[in-house]
Amino acid sequence: MMTPLARTDTSTFARWWWTVDRWSLIALCTLIAIGVMLTATASPPVAERIGLAPWYFVFRQGVYAPLALAIMLAVSMMSRRQIRRVAVVVFIGTVGLLLLALVTGAEIKGAKRWIAIGGLSLQPSEFIKPAFAVFAAWMFSAQRTGEKVPGNVIAGVLYALVLALLLAQPDIGQAFVVTVIWLSQWFLAGLSLQWLAFLGALGLAGLGLAYFTFDHVASRIDRFIYPESGDNYQIDRALEAITNGGMFGAGPGAGTAKLNLPDAHADFIFAVAGEEFGLVACLLLIAVFVFVVVRGLLRVFQSNDLFTVLAVSGLLVQFGLQALINMATAVQLMPPKGMTLPFISYGGSSIIGIAFGMGMMLALTRRVAGGVQ
Repeated sequence: MMTPLARTDTSTFARWWWTVDRWSLIALCTLIAIGVMLTATASPPVAERIGLAPWYFVFRQGVYAPLALAIMLAVSMMSRRQIRRVAVVVFIGTVGLLLLALVTGAEIKGAKRWIAIGGLSLQPSEFIKPAFAVFAAWMFSAQRTGEKVPGNVIAGVLYALVLALLLAQPDIGQAFVVTVIWLSQWFLAGLSLQWLAFLGALGLAGLGLAYFTFDHVASRIDRFIYPESGDNYQIDRALEAITNGGMFGAGPGAGTAKLNLPDAHADFIFAVAGEEFGLVACLLLIAVFVFVVVRGLLRVFQSNDLFTVLAVSGLLVQFGLQALINMATAVQLMPPKGMTLPFISYGGSSIIGIAFGMGMMLALTRRVAGGVQ
């Protein structure tokens, strides 16, 4: 008797099951589960400090996580053509939302990054990143494969548009991530080393301009280089938490840094993991992120389709770079930046945006005859 998932089964789910990278899927589901667990231990003190019920963030993440999983699975079942189309639609929609945020969004800590929709807060920049990665990959590959499309020019215009919208908020961190995505894809599409060096120098000049233009950027860089020059309360508490955790941690719920760490459930959730579960657990968590990125790249580089290679590379660059920035900030290896840890930090926009991107990655790395899609 054949099982419902026999290889001869031609149903949509069966075809998906036998072609999707199940190891990557397991790793991503593991990250989602870890995120829910860490939110449960890190967020109650944060909620109480701001006058909310202790389990406020836990309940909300308990809704966001299954929704994100459902979106990731649904997107992973799409074809390559459907992925390109949905990326373009999401890109156009989020450009509109970014414009709306600049006009009607509430200003929080000097930035307009959020809009209210039906009683919920939405951060459009979390969705523009994966959509841009796939849209730009389509344009780069179109020109390289001889289609009568000025793909490089269009990809450059898309990048300039997204960059301008992010800097207008301002959000230097997200602008940096989008820039690295764009440059990595252009390099894989044939950008010469001379051009790469020129653009790298231009990027450094842009960082210098940001330092002299945005006060919060200058403050963060100054405090990173000269810790005694300003308030490093969050970084100090994060380092204290990781130090207190030692090799194996104080135990689930036994950490104390989260009692005074303002963003313990979001930007500094890695520090909570370090205190309560220890260095070994943190290294295992890092290993899961590395596994997803490396396995995805090894799998897609077997493809002979340039669009697939560029799109998956861009999506994994976003995923890995965002994780690296978050964790490096927590251990003071780079200036502080409000960047969520993918699938781990609390936040509906963050977890759903990452799920959308990883769903596209899983879809594009599914096995078909002759390799991945």
